Amino acid sequence: MAANHELIFLKPIFHEKIWGGRKLDTDWGYSIPDGPIGECWAISAHPHGDCQIDGGGFDGMRLSELWQSHREMFGAVPTAEGPDAQFPLLVKIIDAKGDLSVQVHPDDAYAAEHENGSLGKKECWYILDCEPGATIVVGQRAHDRAEFSKMVEEGRWDDLLNVLPIHKGDFFQIDPGTIHAIKAGTTILETQQSSDVTYRVYDYDRVQADGTKRPLHLQQSLDCVDFDLPEITSGEVTTPVIGGIQHLEDCDRYMVDLVTVDGEKTFSAIPTFRCVSVIEGEGTIGGRAVRRGTHLIIPAAFGDATCEGKMRLVVSRVPTSL
Repeated sequence: MAANHELIFLKPIFHEKIWGGRKLDTDWGYSIPDGPIGECWAISAHPHGDCQIDGGGFDGMRLSELWQSHREMFGAVPTAEGPDAQFPLLVKIIDAKGDLSVQVHPDDAYAAEHENGSLGKKECWYILDCEPGATIVVGQRAHDRAEFSKMVEEGRWDDLLNVLPIHKGDFFQIDPGTIHAIKAGTTILETQQSSDVTYRVYDYDRVQADGTKRPLHLQQSLDCVDFDLPEITSGEVTTPVIGGIQHLEDCDRYMVDLVTVDGEKTFSAIPTFRCVSVIEGEGTIGGRAVRRGTHLIIPAAFGDATCEGKMRLVVSRVPTSL
């Protein structure tokens, strides 16, 4: 098989976070650095975590290099000039031992203007696991910028934040402009645009190891909060399971499915690439052994990819036009 028809397996990159834990080691079996490790960047070509290819004809090459030098492998992906020309997706596993900051992300237009041409950050969360009674913040209750600013200044977080109970298997779409916070005791598979722009509204006044507090970004947050977003009341997934596939999200930046393999299943060739994360079980994909914690890209050039075994996958792809 020619190298440009191979599956692309990736070596994850790990990021220490003040709120991180050790589950990426103890629960997922990754070899991680010492300290509170909060994020596994599993499929990424972002400059802050550019994954290396693991094995095959492109072994050791960075994903960004493969994207630039062999774009044909990835198929019909929008490649407008500017930020959209970069590899468009970033897939993470997040281990939140503590609470993440209350935060918001910008859209593409704001990020391009204020963050050196970056993409905005549209993202979604699949709850891999959570402790009993765990909660999450998705949305806020202020009606406009002035009310939001006043509630933040007064520290009225219980009045401001929309806090929801969560359960394993829940799913949340987080559009730019959504106030949100992943809370303690939660492990998440996140699919997002390839961006690392976060504006913190509140960080619990906690102090880092060096005695400093992480910066807040209230003005940028006020610029970005969308006060017209509908209220989110639950993360329960109610879409039907058809042929082992449960559709989770379909937006202008990505489409995400939960796929159950029990025996054999074939991913038919499509015009673009697929990102695949194995979240349960083990088996083979395209003849290559995979297990929980394996992440790979099925190039458009690969053709049909047959899966065998007993496993669950989160699979994402991009629309072929914007």
